[in-house]
Amino acid sequence: MGVKEDIRGQIIGALAGADFPINSPEELMAALPNGPDTTCKSGDVELKASDAGQVLTADDFPFKSAEEVADTIVNKAGL
Repeated sequence: MGVKEDIRGQIIGALAGADFPINSPEELMAALPNGPDTTCKSGDVELKASDAGQVLTADDFPFKSAEEVADTIVNKAGL
């Protein structure tokens, strides 16, 4: 499994209990188990939720699923 797929899976797992839709960055951070300190790691790559929050824009919201969140973040983060 590549880094992108690994990080994507971790984001989906972190959002397993989240209520969707998620309409704002604040709602997204609140839905994560450790808020902005939630961290996904794969090999030498580490992605904190607070870092991911910096690549998202208002146009990315609302998110309708964990998969949509994960796909958007890994694509915008350039993984």
